[in-house]
Amino acid sequence: MEDAKPMLLVLSLLVVAILPTLRANIADFDEVWKKRAEDAKKASLEAYDPHPERVTQNVNEEVHEALEGDDGKRRNLKKYNGPCTATNPIDRCWRCDQDWASNRKKLADCALGFGRKATGGKDGEIYVVTDPSDDSLLDPKPGTLRYAVLQPQPLWIIFAHNMMIKLSQELMVTSNKTIDGRGANVHIANGGQITLQFVRNVIIHGLHVHDNKAGNGGMIRDSFDHFGLRTRSDGDGISLFGATDVWIDHISMWNCQDGLIDAIMASTAITISNCHFTHHNEVLLFGGSDTYSDDKVMQVTLAFNHFGKGLVQRMPRIRWGFVHVVNNDYTHWLMYAIGGSQQPTVISQGNRFVAPPSLFAKEVTKRGYTPESVWKSWNWRSEGDLLLNGAFFVESGSPITNLDTKDMIPAKPGSFVARLTRFAGALACVKGKPC
Repeated sequence: MEDAKPMLLVLSLLVVAILPTLRANIADFDEVWKKRAEDAKKASLEAYDPHPERVTQNVNEEVHEALEGDDGKRRNLKKYNGPCTATNPIDRCWRCDQDWASNRKKLADCALGFGRKATGGKDGEIYVVTDPSDDSLLDPKPGTLRYAVLQPQPLWIIFAHNMMIKLSQELMVTSNKTIDGRGANVHIANGGQITLQFVRNVIIHGLHVHDNKAGNGGMIRDSFDHFGLRTRSDGDGISLFGATDVWIDHISMWNCQDGLIDAIMASTAITISNCHFTHHNEVLLFGGSDTYSDDKVMQVTLAFNHFGKGLVQRMPRIRWGFVHVVNNDYTHWLMYAIGGSQQPTVISQGNRFVAPPSLFAKEVTKRGYTPESVWKSWNWRSEGDLLLNGAFFVESGSPITNLDTKDMIPAKPGSFVARLTRFAGALACVKGKPC
């Protein structure tokens, strides 16, 4: 029996290591969390679109309309000080309105792609964050961001002034919330991550999120009327766990301890757009486990993002789901850009891929340790991508024309990407002027 003790200790440590992933850092999976998990699974199934190709077609149509008559040659990436120019269809919906600050909720009508149904706090009051502190995890002060995101009603959350918010532990965001950083220079940095766990209908816009660290956990309030013991958090920028109808737009992100954005455990109906990612290793993770087949419902749109300096891999790395990668600018990677396992579908349209100097990193795609005899049937397609400096995309599966639509409009080609992504990242919006 003495010889068995070391093995029992190893097994115990394995259980401790595995459970936080399966249970999303919930130490006590009580009746409240069980109900939330059940509701989240139902929401994922409801949000799943059985015809994802129609969603990709809609995005392409909107891009064509936004660039009607544009020859795509206006690619000067120097700082722009001229009149407002909305260079893609999402931005065209709201950016050049000089009264945007009075019409903030117009943003809720502007999403495209799989997260297009996210309206966040559109049906609620505007809540102004005035206090950047995060001193109490159980009884947060009114005026703080933590207090705002825990309220039970829909809220459109804005910021009174520029602020640096260092989260003492992960920030548990509840359903029907918009976090809108426009008009202030807001940094969520050097502390805990933003967590969307078993929630739906959330918009996060206009923030700088960087240098987040893993949290030690502890007693943390996760809603207005519930708190519980949390285990260690990962140190992501933004973590989606069983979350649906989520739109992440115009966020500048870099250098977090784990991923910049992770979407796992049947998260779906997600759009990530107009973001600027820099200086990070494992950038985006969609699907956290090769064994969690419920991630088959995961559907994500990546549009008009700039993958910039100092990035290594996972832009994104996908398991099981369907990802539309459209009109993004990939100007830096060290290992690969798009990777995956467990038969995900990847539709890459009109992106610009600039390969690094290394002869060993020219391939855009990476399919892990899966043999070609398996991955050759996965549907990974490239259409209109601009492949530069020796970049190449290894396709597999069926051609795009075999998708379930006969009139799919192609995305704008990769030569338009510099214009479409010109204003990626958090914007310096000023009240009374177009953003």
